[in-house]
Amino acid sequence: MRFSNSVELRIWGRYALFSEPITRVGGEKCSYPVPTYQALKGILESCYWKPTFIWCPDELRVMRAIETESKGIRPIRYSDGKNDLSFYTYLVNVEYRLRAHFEWNEHRPDLTGDRDENKHYFIARRMLERGGRRDIYLGARECQGYVEPCVFDEGESDYEGVPDMPLGLDVSAVDYVQRTAFADGRPENKRSTGTYCGFVKYLTSGREPLETMVRHLTSAAAEALGLSDRGRVEPGFAADLVLFDPAKLDARENFAEPAQRPAGIDSVFVNGAPVLLRGRFTGARPGEVLIR
Repeated sequence: MRFSNSVELRIWGRYALFSEPITRVGGEKCSYPVPTYQALKGILESCYWKPTFIWCPDELRVMRAIETESKGIRPIRYSDGKNDLSFYTYLVNVEYRLRAHFEWNEHRPDLTGDRDENKHYFIARRMLERGGRRDIYLGARECQGYVEPCVFDEGESDYEGVPDMPLGLDVSAVDYVQRTAFADGRPENKRSTGTYCGFVKYLTSGREPLETMVRHLTSAAAEALGLSDRGRVEPGFAADLVLFDPAKLDARENFAEPAQRPAGIDSVFVNGAPVLLRGRFTGARPGEVLIR
């Protein structure tokens, strides 16, 4: 669909890494086969951005065949500052054609006076002709990208005539307080006290077994950080325990009421001492600094 302020651009680069945080346990990263919605918004905002409006990607054409390349990377471990070995799986020789438009940011009424569609449209066009206002990254800073204006429907794609195919599920899109709100106007946020609750609820709603979710948040995280006495219920390990009811989990906080605790968590033990007991804080603070 075309809008009066639609822009069309060609995006290409040698490497791309559109990865999902859930796939990064242990430092490994594996790219989605195509750009995520949030990655496309990031590319558009690198070309031209103002808080007055919000970019909306509409259509994407994958011009080149999807190919991957795995590389051994030596990232720095958090636990001791030494290098570790991880494998990153990149997309290689990527090229896309993107059609997008912008809409006014209704959550910034203070910028109503800047809602000049022609002005922002023509500035965006000029920035595309110059290759963007800021550096273009294809999912990660090591993946330099390039943009230029194009005609969206021109050029032959390697996937012309190919029927629809599943390409995965994107759960990493992030919107910020000035862009989203509840129906009554209160801004929404689900990324503070309800972060882990939302993660658990998402994974256990038919996507992953409960055991896999528990491992993501316990032993896998401890192993990635080099914590040898955490993350398992075994003799000699720190007794860090959370008692919860998966059927009642719910992240209830928002920007207007950010301190609301998630539902469904009965008790929390840190180093064996109860911090939350039957829904009430005990006042105990048995935690300690593990990594500096």
